[in-house]
Amino acid sequence: MPFRFIHTADLHLDSPLSSLALRNAELGDLVRGATRQALSRIVDLAIGEAVDAVLIAGDLYDGAQTSMATALFLMGEMRRLETAGIRVFLIRGNHDAQSQITRELTFPPNVHLFDGRGKPVKAGVLENGREIHVHGVSFAQPHAPASLLPTFRAPVADAVNIGMLHTSLAGASRHDPYAPTSVADLVAHGFDYWALGHIHQRRVHQERPWIVMPGNPQGRDINEGGAKGVTLATVGEDGVVTCEERHVAVAVFERLSVDLSDVDDWHGMLDRTEAVLSQARENAGGAHLVARLTMVGATPLAWHLRRDEDLLIAEVQNLATSLGECWIEAVELAVSAPLAGADDHARPITELARLMREDVVSTHAYRAELRETLADVLRQLPREARSLLAADEAAEEGLLSDLALEGSDAVLARLVGEGERA
Repeated sequence: MPFRFIHTADLHLDSPLSSLALRNAELGDLVRGATRQALSRIVDLAIGEAVDAVLIAGDLYDGAQTSMATALFLMGEMRRLETAGIRVFLIRGNHDAQSQITRELTFPPNVHLFDGRGKPVKAGVLENGREIHVHGVSFAQPHAPASLLPTFRAPVADAVNIGMLHTSLAGASRHDPYAPTSVADLVAHGFDYWALGHIHQRRVHQERPWIVMPGNPQGRDINEGGAKGVTLATVGEDGVVTCEERHVAVAVFERLSVDLSDVDDWHGMLDRTEAVLSQARENAGGAHLVARLTMVGATPLAWHLRRDEDLLIAEVQNLATSLGECWIEAVELAVSAPLAGADDHARPITELARLMREDVVSTHAYRAELRETLADVLRQLPREARSLLAADEAAEEGLLSDLALEGSDAVLARLVGEGERA
């Protein structure tokens, strides 16, 4: 019989979702609970597929705020696996290392928690007598600025060797360096499969040997979008490993664009939006869809959408509700008014729009005042938030341009609205 295992990481059980909760408490509750449901689905999958082991490559928890209720839930899921005769191999990631409860838990006998010494554990034997060994190294502290690869022992001879490591690899985008290493170094170590964790986007870095970052099984915000799942791996009698992805997420985040270029009335806009949402809802399979909509294109509706943005959001949310298991995380406007025709140049609002875009927002005085206002806002934000908004001078200039154009469009939308009412 082959040896089969599930590889997952970065569940971040019960991680806080303050921004979602502030905008929509019901949606916040859904996604917060989804991290637990994702673990339950992983356990269901393991039992249903009758795997031999589940490998969890770090960050079961989300840090120091871990509650005893979260820990008890985890223990219950581990006991479900124990009852099914499935072993669990676990390493601590940087977030787990912050949790005191993590250190105090007593896992059931089927769970092996690796320490920081990299000692391999025999996980199974193929019918031909070839052994399967799992190696793992846990984080002792929340930060690991140096590579942990030297901690691992050499591959067990004449065996299939699986390594578990929580790592940012080498210079992974938008991540601080955690136990940094390289794909080349992992290949050179001689293991047959590297079960990685830490980066929340799935990526298979290499096959033979397999170097797999499964991503987190449940996205927690719009920046963790797309289908999420785990890796189901099979070690054949010849020692060759094959892998497939299995989706387990309860909710899928997606950024969706609604092109309104050829739409000139409100009902047409709603029909186009419903079509986009329906397709994305279908693509999400059995998961909830959590969408951030961006309205794009040149349309005569541009002024109305900006002026009546509150009505737009309410109507789009009603559309989502009617589709079922569909949620609107946010609605963004990137629409513009169509280019003026020959008969439109005499319209005062058209001329004002041209003046604002060409002669006002680009002036040195205006940008200097806007830059001063932006600097004051940034000073009041946490450092992490400042970095996201304006990581460098070029990003700050881009943000200034976007704000200037959005502000001018908002003013014009109000003016057009007042003119129509008059």
